[in-house]
Amino acid sequence: MIAHIQGKLVEKNPTDVVIECSGVGYFINISLTTYTQIPNQENVKLYTHLHVREDAHTLYGFFQKAERAVFRLLISVSGIGTSTARTMLSSLTAEQICEAIGSGDVATVQSIKGIGAKTAQRVIIKLKDKILKLYDLDEVSMSQSNTNKEETLSALEVLGYTRKQSEKVLDKIIKEMPNGSVEELIKMALKNL
Repeated sequence: MIAHIQGKLVEKNPTDVVIECSGVGYFINISLTTYTQIPNQENVKLYTHLHVREDAHTLYGFFQKAERAVFRLLISVSGIGTSTARTMLSSLTAEQICEAIGSGDVATVQSIKGIGAKTAQRVIIKLKDKILKLYDLDEVSMSQSNTNKEETLSALEVLGYTRKQSEKVLDKIIKEMPNGSVEELIKMALKNL
């Protein structure tokens, strides 16, 4: 019903914003990913999803259409409500969620607060084909990059770096060189750690 809202940014919090449009202030729930992307300028545009329930009409806003598309896919899975989907998009970027689902990485999906093993498996089973089709991805390349990432993380742990610290650095490197070999990834990670 409401595809996007563009107007004056009145209030900005990590979980919500208020955008004034034609004299009306819209309260919009956002993820932390969107929060970090919203510029601190007066005029802002968010792509929205209106969630209608019997007792409430709630607006969710996203800085990018891709994030909104992933949100909509997530809430289509039984057991994943809007607040869980927002938590997922606050913990991981839309790309990371797609990568985890596309490669069947249960551990990454389960690492999100509030997601158990069964729910993580259900999300992957229900959405894997849709995500591979939607983003025209090849399952082989997804699992290959995931294998390289896991091997690199293991190597860095052996070298004494914490997994969390290594993962942040490695995610940035993989964005720049998605087809990098394990050796290349380790060398780049060591330069940045």
